[in-house]
Amino acid sequence: MNSIHTSFFILSDFMNTIKIALCQMKVIDNKEENLKKAISMIKTASKMDANLIILPEMFNCPYENEKFIEYSEEAENSYTLNLISKIASEEKKYILAGSIPEKETTSTSEKIYNTSFMFNPKGKIIAKHRKMHLFDIDVKGKIYFKESDTLNAGNQITIAETSFGKIGIGICYDIRFPELARLMALEGADILCYPGAFNLTTGPAHWEMLFKARACDNQVFTIGVAPALDKNANYNSYGHSLIVNPWGEIISSASFEEELIIAEIDLNEIKKVREELPLLKNRRKDIYNLEKK
Repeated sequence: MNSIHTSFFILSDFMNTIKIALCQMKVIDNKEENLKKAISMIKTASKMDANLIILPEMFNCPYENEKFIEYSEEAENSYTLNLISKIASEEKKYILAGSIPEKETTSTSEKIYNTSFMFNPKGKIIAKHRKMHLFDIDVKGKIYFKESDTLNAGNQITIAETSFGKIGIGICYDIRFPELARLMALEGADILCYPGAFNLTTGPAHWEMLFKARACDNQVFTIGVAPALDKNANYNSYGHSLIVNPWGEIISSASFEEELIIAEIDLNEIKKVREELPLLKNRRKDIYNLEKK
């Protein structure tokens, strides 16, 4: 691991604070080595008293359609998820296990999803989010990728109930859809977490902008956790994992390299910002509304 970056943001002696760890790890074409790296970073974050530890999108698998198939696992007997469950229980921490290629087999079909799992300190899965918006893009002369060649889309809005509040979960491309973030905020999510893997085209253009926008739109904390950049990979992750506060300020961030970010946030900032600038209260529900189907 190249570095550990620690930030503390303390406003008063009486705060509803939690310490969050962002594990920006390099993902290679070796599941066992990826899992060893994830466990190592989780243990380091635990020693630094993190309450919530977050892994990146596809943390056990290279970001390639062919690898999604090769690395896919059934949730019920997943080697990856069993390891994360074990370390969550041993370290007594909440862990958002980025995402993995999750295989679902029925008598008539086999589907693969890009799925995130949240574990509680007892090692139990308390939330499961299947990426709702598949990353099908074609930026001429720069990048082409079509997740729908191998992956299926999820259809559930996901909120995890924790001892420190509600956490909304999306995955990467999901952050580009403000309706999803707003619905999670309206259901009481104080933190929106998006394990992601923007690339070297979309990352510099939109990564920070989107996390700032969703934080400002909904006056919540937004968190993005990406794999570190591997220039030798077929898909190059932008990295730059970050935490944005309800005012839209980046309070901690990484660069391209493998890095563990530890930051303490004060959830009372949400109430303060919403009192100063009551966006959600001032919505014109007599004219428009957003409802979950």
